[in-house]
Amino acid sequence: MTLTTDQIRQRVDALSPWFHDMDLNGVRTAPDHFLPGYPASKFRRFAHALPADMTGKSVLDIGCNAGFYSLEMKRRGAARVLGVDFDDRYLDQARLAAEVEGADIEFRKLSVYDLAALGERFDLVIFMGVLYHLRHPLLALDLIFEHVADDLLLFQSMQRGSKAAYPVQADYDFNETQHFDEPGYPKMHFIEHEYAHDWTNWWTPNAACSAAMLRSSGFEIVDHPESEVFLCRRTTRPTEAGAVYPAQGVMTETGDLAG
Repeated sequence: MTLTTDQIRQRVDALSPWFHDMDLNGVRTAPDHFLPGYPASKFRRFAHALPADMTGKSVLDIGCNAGFYSLEMKRRGAARVLGVDFDDRYLDQARLAAEVEGADIEFRKLSVYDLAALGERFDLVIFMGVLYHLRHPLLALDLIFEHVADDLLLFQSMQRGSKAAYPVQADYDFNETQHFDEPGYPKMHFIEHEYAHDWTNWWTPNAACSAAMLRSSGFEIVDHPESEVFLCRRTTRPTEAGAVYPAQGVMTETGDLAG
């Protein structure tokens, strides 16, 4: 059944506040957003970097929020789109947006740390606006590499600090320390309390750190179309990852790793 404008508006209001400012058949979800039209306003700056035709492809949208990127990939013809988030309100918003658009998208409550439970890989993994909300950001990238990424990764993080990239050597002597003070050396800033009135903002990397973390996790950067956005391809991890939980899969009832 097609929803009327009044029905859409009532359901949008019931699920407020929205972080994704979307147009649902003439109803704006967040008309007073401090970033007008976000995330569409940001997506326009790098949309060209993604394949225009996603026919037959599978997409995983991690931290899907209200489903903007999931809907965009479905519009490009993706055969399977799965959006995951750990916030029930965001998932309800995403389901409403997909219903209004008539898009066949699955949304599931799942933490980025539980990706192994999916038991499948995807042609494109979207990881936009999530890293800086995580207490364990590098673990999240390792788990994406280990369990769900099959080819492309679309990554974005809020960044602060220098936009330069210091030419880091492969190794340094123990007594060499001056490079750590270079503004363009990969740095991750830890936020102990709050940033932008949000206690879930835990980390913010500089540009060099975003790129370095992606490479360290096994992703080759193939495009950098926007200052915070990287399009990557899964390749060979340069070193062992160390302990990545769950290394082989999900826990069984006996407490052993399945895999």
